[in-house]
Amino acid sequence: MYGWRAKIGRISPSPETVGAEEWRRSLPDGVCLVETRTLIHDVTVEGLSETVKQVERAALELASAEVDVILQAGTAIAFFAGFGHDQELSARINAATGIKATTSLTAVVEALRALKISRIAIATSYLADIDARLVDVLEKSGFKVAAIRGMGLKKSIDMGKVLPEETYRLAREVVRSAPEADGILISCGNLRTFEAIEPLETDTGLPVVTSNQAGLWQALRIVGISERLPSLGRLLREH
Repeated sequence: MYGWRAKIGRISPSPETVGAEEWRRSLPDGVCLVETRTLIHDVTVEGLSETVKQVERAALELASAEVDVILQAGTAIAFFAGFGHDQELSARINAATGIKATTSLTAVVEALRALKISRIAIATSYLADIDARLVDVLEKSGFKVAAIRGMGLKKSIDMGKVLPEETYRLAREVVRSAPEADGILISCGNLRTFEAIEPLETDTGLPVVTSNQAGLWQALRIVGISERLPSLGRLLREH
């Protein structure tokens, strides 16, 4: 049986081509991914508002596979409506299924805390107004945003076409503009980041958190899998 150690459920935005694939290539033996999707085209307030209406339906689909945890992927889905929205989504999933739940945003916040990052240099795929909402939520969570720069992409499908070296270069630019930063965040589950984590940590000397890396880390820890994945940075090497 696949998933003899654990089955992780993931609710992904419908155009996503990256997040689940990065997870599948990194999961420890005996852990399987069960995925379902919610429809979205544009990463705008309007698009995000529509996709959150589908959360219970998606969660029940994953529950039918008897998963051990459910993560709501799509980082912006969990922060666009303001501070605490991630906890509301987790509560809705748990109420519908009785299964432990979390979100990519929740995982990012916990990862930043685990690495003792307080002043963040942030690279995203988002439009400026979505970036502003992320800054607001992170600052209300107790962090200082030293700098943020987005790619200005509106459509989720386009985010999955960005090469990891482009994401690496954007993150380096943000760090250069914020010498006081003590950590890097790359926010967006449809950006390829796993190839960029180690080079960024090596070249900047700073710990790196990404949406997919943090989500995988938290999902594994929730189900009691403490395996280290050294290629995914300090977070999965040390915590």
